[in-house]
Amino acid sequence: MGKMRIKKGDMVRVISGKDKGKEGKVLRNIPSRGMAVVEGVNIVTKHARPSKKNPQGGIIKQESPIYACKLMFVCPACGKPTRVKRAFMQDGRKVRLCKQCGEIVDKV
Repeated sequence: MGKMRIKKGDMVRVISGKDKGKEGKVLRNIPSRGMAVVEGVNIVTKHARPSKKNPQGGIIKQESPIYACKLMFVCPACGKPTRVKRAFMQDGRKVRLCKQCGEIVDKV
């Protein structure tokens, strides 16, 4: 698998598949499989039997992993879906930049 260009907490937009056009925050990355779990995207129904954590049991709706290649980063500055490039600051830090507007997207 290639390098993941999105991180946990990033806003992303789905660019293909049944959830095309939906936006959400990345909840979890799975770099070994090239997948990410996104809030409100790729919802599946899971049948759970009663347990201490869930005494009622029943049908649960939850997010399932989606391939990262189907996700595009949404810049917090310009609000557009964009690719991300990497650059070095004067003090030697490596940061991610928006390709559309050139703003730094990493939280400092």
